[in-house]
Amino acid sequence: MSMIKDINVALIGYGFVGKTFHAPLILSVPGMKLTVVSSSNEEKVNKDLPDVRVAASPEIAINDPDIDLVVIASPNETHAPLAKMALNAGKHVVVDKPFTLNLDEARELAVLAEEKKLLLSVFQNRRWDSDYLGVKKVIESGVLGEIKHFESHIDRFRPEVRDRWREHNIPGSGLWFDIGPHIIDQTLQLFGLPESVYGNIAVLRKGAEINDWAHVILNYPGHKVILHASMLVAGGVMRFSVHGDKGSLIKKNADQQESQLLAGILPGSETWGDDNDDLVLFDAQQQSTSIKSPKGDQRQYYIQTRDAINGDGTNPVSPIQAIAVMAVLEAAVLSSQSGQVQKVGLSQSETESYNHLR
Repeated sequence: MSMIKDINVALIGYGFVGKTFHAPLILSVPGMKLTVVSSSNEEKVNKDLPDVRVAASPEIAINDPDIDLVVIASPNETHAPLAKMALNAGKHVVVDKPFTLNLDEARELAVLAEEKKLLLSVFQNRRWDSDYLGVKKVIESGVLGEIKHFESHIDRFRPEVRDRWREHNIPGSGLWFDIGPHIIDQTLQLFGLPESVYGNIAVLRKGAEINDWAHVILNYPGHKVILHASMLVAGGVMRFSVHGDKGSLIKKNADQQESQLLAGILPGSETWGDDNDDLVLFDAQQQSTSIKSPKGDQRQYYIQTRDAINGDGTNPVSPIQAIAVMAVLEAAVLSSQSGQVQKVGLSQSETESYNHLR
């Protein structure tokens, strides 16, 4: 691989996601340089990143002539307008999930990126989680036979409503738009597009303004997928449960990279991505075998993004993949509102493009 120069990165937003995920991952990737952070809290950025310039507004960061890549980690309702601004400024763009607030915005950005011949990608870092990688490997080995039931949970125990934008009743907030994109994307990577979607999305905590519970069924010709997220689970639930006609697989605990990042463990260090919670395989005789979980490595998202920008690889999460996730996300909301099963709202050409890419 020949690299001409470092890719100068502007990070828009230095809240939980920008500080915890994007900044350390970008800093860990050779060939990427975190140059500018747009934040209203200059002191916070300077304390963590003394060598990085702080821009008072996204516009200043985006229009900085030194910047090659803009990473958008600001509140969800700003994703589409800031991505559009960055593409029009001639910058490559990474958008944190969810890509946009709706399919129309997603399609508009995809068209613009193609016109400008710029990379547009969505930060689906959980494709490189240990739990998902382990489950994916076992499914692909064929040992489970034909998959009939796949269940994916990302549950938390946060009974108290907190004063933060994700829990306010504003566009793009709520648990489904926070967790849904991850578990949808992983499912689509494994099984492709579903035939239809049934969603049940609710507000369960006292005083909550926006959804904090979601139970979504994806209907496939030969199997069912259950995607579940809740803020009221103290324990006792599997991260993944997979049942085939030759056996079953469970994975109890989630990937540890978020916990490692919060603990200050550097991406790429010796223990980075370690997962000591084994997968458990049950055969046709109901005998169990432990399978060591692989290491996770969310750096791979930015490594592949770097290579794609340099012409040495492909976009790790393409616009059509991001549009497909938005279509399922939106179908679940429509289903929950109507009480009816919904088709995934992709055109025939979009469906063909997505299937061809898989």
